[in-house]
Amino acid sequence: MNLVVRIPDDFAERLAAAGGDVERRALEAIVLEEFRSGRLTKPDLRRLLGFETRSEIDGFLKDHGVFDDYDMTDLGRERQTLKQLGF
Repeated sequence: MNLVVRIPDDFAERLAAAGGDVERRALEAIVLEEFRSGRLTKPDLRRLLGFETRSEIDGFLKDHGVFDDYDMTDLGRERQTLKQLGF
């Protein structure tokens, strides 16, 4: 699907003057908001943004202030794994 967004020329000029690919920035903004709302997953982001690794996705999310939920259960699981590995 192609999506056309119509904006006044003066706005388009300002957005372009900020640098970077305006089309890419718009795509990133849309998928980021959809991820935050729970409508897209990390694999969806990877496909939509063309990332090859999970690390790229994690970096993208970190750069935009989006962090995974991490609770005490996760901490306990990691502690157990480290203990099994001898740490």
